[in-house]
Amino acid sequence: MSAMKKIDCRKMNCPQPVINTKQALDQISQGIVVSLVDNETAKENILLFAKNNGYITEVIPIANDYQITITKGASEEPEKKFNSIEASENVTGLVYLITSNFLGQGSPDLGEVLMSSMLVSINELNPAPRAILFINTGIMLTCHDSRNMDILKSLAGKGTEMISCGTCLDYYKLRENLKIGRIGNMLEINNLLVEADKVIGIP
Repeated sequence: MSAMKKIDCRKMNCPQPVINTKQALDQISQGIVVSLVDNETAKENILLFAKNNGYITEVIPIANDYQITITKGASEEPEKKFNSIEASENVTGLVYLITSNFLGQGSPDLGEVLMSSMLVSINELNPAPRAILFINTGIMLTCHDSRNMDILKSLAGKGTEMISCGTCLDYYKLRENLKIGRIGNMLEINNLLVEADKVIGIP
């Protein structure tokens, strides 16, 4: 017998809405979970999670909220978990976590030059990293004003996935300026860090 659950994820910070939705889905073998959220980031995070797990979704805007209906147990096959990475022998299990748009302490101008040099060095790796994760001001590297866009495009062409924190993009009001990669949430970022063969943090 199919189950149906309704959960209210409004007024919750990332990644709690997607965590609560995942927990509700984990509690049923098949059926429907209806998740109510009050912002675009939570909606996109839940839809991405559902898509990666092969669930069917429907979104209904209700005033300033979104009602997301997720059906579990349908015949659809789950998509590859990090589906923007093409299967390639050239991609390693190495993940970089970049937390700032410049590298090191001291002069910001020097820090920007050093960050560019670091990204050039990463681009020279063979095989290429599995993913580069951008949080806090690191997300500025993936936006339209970035001086490093060509380097990041080169890495993306080798199969390296670029994921920028949605909460960070919203905080700096840069969501619409994202020019490479995709938006992720902290649950997904943490899962990538846990599953990586090796993680290198760049503060």
